[in-house]
Amino acid sequence: MQEEKIRSIPSGQAAERKPMSVWLFALIFIAVLVLAGLLFNTLTDGKFMTWDNIKVIVSHTVYPAFVAWGLCFLFACGYTDMSIGGVLVLGSFAACVLGNWIGYPGVIIGGVVIGLILVFINFNIFAFTRIPSWIAGISLGLVYEAVAVMLKINPTSKPYIDTQLNMEFRSLGKLPLSIVILLICLVIVYIIYNRTTVGLNIRALGGNKDVAKAMGINVTRTLLAVGLICGLLIGMGCVLQESLNGRTTVKTGLTSMAMVFQPMAIVLLSQILQKKINIIIAVPICSFIIYAVFNLLTMLNVPSGTLQEAFLGGFIILFGVIGQWGAKGVVK
Repeated sequence: MQEEKIRSIPSGQAAERKPMSVWLFALIFIAVLVLAGLLFNTLTDGKFMTWDNIKVIVSHTVYPAFVAWGLCFLFACGYTDMSIGGVLVLGSFAACVLGNWIGYPGVIIGGVVIGLILVFINFNIFAFTRIPSWIAGISLGLVYEAVAVMLKINPTSKPYIDTQLNMEFRSLGKLPLSIVILLICLVIVYIIYNRTTVGLNIRALGGNKDVAKAMGINVTRTLLAVGLICGLLIGMGCVLQESLNGRTTVKTGLTSMAMVFQPMAIVLLSQILQKKINIIIAVPICSFIIYAVFNLLTMLNVPSGTLQEAFLGGFIILFGVIGQWGAKGVVK
């Protein structure tokens, strides 16, 4: 009798339950965020939820979201690039130098072009060599850091590198323009990732390269497409990062990798939520959450550069474990 009752349920009713579960998850998720915000506000004696502090948190979530989107495409095709931090340094330098020279067009052109060229070079190396991407990425990261150091110490280029981006050309990294840019790009990135052939091919490649080949997917062309998309997103991250902070310091000894840890934590947290929220939409939400936590740590006088980075490392491990819980075999 029970089997007959189950079979008699119309398929439409079963389909209607899925959206309800998503909406229920969204309500619970929002409730948790509100409760966390109230807790953070209590711990900081009412300073956390002031309007000025909320604006600081929102403004600092934009450029990591762009880098995290780039990592989403990178991870989706099954590759790991550890040189992204070096790309961010050089792209930010270019945005600053060209921005001070020709204004807003220079800020955009400098960051986007350098990000696009360098990441596209990376993916050409991934596509046409048999070097594991993580090894190639570390090597390229060292190269990009060395280039940044040479620009820093060269008497001709040093004055340009040591100069901040003029305040009159930094509106792209400030509210409300930065949020407008984020929302517009959210729609574009969502469509590319979920509704285009390129996006489907990228995810198929990350699932199984041999199966992707058997399906007729051109692996090399797909990798180069990832390089272009990821390069554009990283380039925009350079533009917004320089517009927000005004200056980027030189990194050596692969310390540029630390610039990618926060976006990586954002991606890993987004992967946990993607069963209920599309990963592209989850990225800005998780970016806000991650920076809110670090904003709280700063208010609680937890020193940056030591304990805050330790917390970030712990978050990455925790999110990675939760995200891969139940996975069988080797996890990339």
